[in-house]
Amino acid sequence: MGSSVSKVPAQVSGTPDATSSSESFDEKRFVRSQRSASPTVGSSPLATDGSISLPNVDAWESAAAADPKIQLTRTVLANNNLRTTLVSRPAQVAIPHVFNHEVEFKTAPVTSQKSSGRCWLFATTNVIRYEVMRKLKLKEFQLSQSYLFFWDKLNKSNYYLELSIENADLPVDDRLVNFLARDPVSDGGQWDMALNLLETYGLVPQPIYPESYHSSASSPLNTLLKLKLREHALTLRALSSSLKADHSVSPESALSTLRAKKEELMQEVYTIMSASLGVPPKPDAAFTWEYYTEDGKYAKWEGTPLQFYKAFTAKFSPAESFSLINDPRNEYSKLYTVNKLGNIWGGRPILYVNTEIDELKQAIVRSIKAGQPVFFGCDVGQFSDSSKGVGIMDTDYFEYEQAFNITLGLTKAQRLDTNESAMTHAMVISGVHVDEQTGRPVRFKVENSWGEDSGVKGHNVMSDKWFDQFVFQVVVHKSFATKEHVKIFESGESVVLPAWDPMGALA
Repeated sequence: MGSSVSKVPAQVSGTPDATSSSESFDEKRFVRSQRSASPTVGSSPLATDGSISLPNVDAWESAAAADPKIQLTRTVLANNNLRTTLVSRPAQVAIPHVFNHEVEFKTAPVTSQKSSGRCWLFATTNVIRYEVMRKLKLKEFQLSQSYLFFWDKLNKSNYYLELSIENADLPVDDRLVNFLARDPVSDGGQWDMALNLLETYGLVPQPIYPESYHSSASSPLNTLLKLKLREHALTLRALSSSLKADHSVSPESALSTLRAKKEELMQEVYTIMSASLGVPPKPDAAFTWEYYTEDGKYAKWEGTPLQFYKAFTAKFSPAESFSLINDPRNEYSKLYTVNKLGNIWGGRPILYVNTEIDELKQAIVRSIKAGQPVFFGCDVGQFSDSSKGVGIMDTDYFEYEQAFNITLGLTKAQRLDTNESAMTHAMVISGVHVDEQTGRPVRFKVENSWGEDSGVKGHNVMSDKWFDQFVFQVVVHKSFATKEHVKIFESGESVVLPAWDPMGALA
C-alpha cells in the first residue's frame, strides 16, 4: 500500500442492492450462489479454436454501431479523458464537505508523503499529532515521518534476511520464497507495524530528524536496497546449505553462525540507509526541541524519543488500539493474521478482528465524538477524485455503466479474490456526518497525505456507500470497540492467512 497511483476501478452498482447495509445484503451468500451458477449450455462460438475471429469483431461492431448512446460515447471520448468526462454531476452535488461531528481540535499543516509510499506512517503520525499540538498549544506541527521510515526500512531488511534463514531449505522458486523476494523492503506497512516502531523507537518532532531527498523520493533507495537484500538472501541460503551438510555443526550453532553473517551483511544495508536518509537519533538518547507556541512564545522540550512518544499518547495509547477489518470472504467474529508479515523480528504480529461493515462505522462514530481521529485503510483509487477542489470518494461518481451500456457487478469479496481491490492507502478520518433520524453515518471527512492541492485543502469526503465497498480496516482504541471485539483481539487465537492474501497488502 501507499501508492498514490489510481487505476480505473470496478463499479459496484451492479451488485444486488449495492446501497443496502450488511444487515440486508449477505455478500457471502451472494458470492456462493454466483460461484455455483450453471453456465449456459448449447451456445456455439463463432471461433471454435478460442481465438478472436473477424466474424467476432463484425458482430461486436454491428451491435455497438446500432446503439446511438455508444455512438455518442465514441464521439465524446475520442478527444477526452473518460474519468473526467464521465463524472456524475448529481453525485458531485449530493455529497458536500460538511459534517455534523468533527474532531474539535484542528491540526496543520496538510502533510505530503511526496513520491513515497509512506501513507501509513503519515496516517499514524497525523493521528498522534492532534494530542501533541493540543497539549503544547501549537499552530503548526509535524512529527518526523522519516524517523519511523528509517527504523522501519532497517528492520524490514533484517526481517527479510531472517525469513531467508528460516526458509533456506525451501527451493528458491518456491511460491513463498518467491513472494517474499518480490518486494522485501516496501515503503508500505500496517498499523501493527507502526505500533512496533512506536514502542521500540518512539517519536521525534520533524525538525529533529527532517526530510531527506530519499525519504521524499524513495524509489532510488529502494532499488538499491532490494538489489543488495536479494544478494544477501542468496548468500545466507548458500551458507545454510554448507552448514547443514557438515554433520558436526549443531542446529543451534548453525543458526548462530547464520545470524552472525546476517549482521555482517546488514552493515551494508545500514551504511546505504544512513548515507541516504541521515543518521537518526537513538530511541534512548536525549534531544532538545525548541519551538514557538501558537501565541509566539518560546518553549522547549527535552527527553528521549521514547519519552516523547509516551508523553503524548497517554490518553489513547496506540498500544491499546487494534484493527477492525471487513473481509466478507472470511468468517466474522474471528481474529486473523498474515503469515510472514511484519517489520520488527519478534514484534507484535499483524492482527485483525474481522466483523460486519456497520461495526467499523459505529466504532468510528464513537471515536470521533470522543475527539479521537481514526486511522483507516482503503482502496483509494476506486471511484475517487482527489483533484484540487474536488476530493470525492463515491461509488456513484463515474457514469461508466450508463456510457458503455455495461454492468460492473463484482462484490467486495470478488474484488479481493480477483486482485481487483485491496488496501492500497492509509488515511485519517477526522469527521462524520450522522443522519439525525436514523443515527447512521452518511459521509466521512478524510484527511489525506498528498499535500494542500489534493482534494479540498488536503481533505476528501467519503460516502457511506464507498465506505461499504472500499474500506477494509479501521484502527480504534479499545474503549471505542465492543467488548466482544476486544475479547476476540485479546484471545490471541488467530487464523493465519497466506503471505500473499490481499489482507497482507501494505498501505
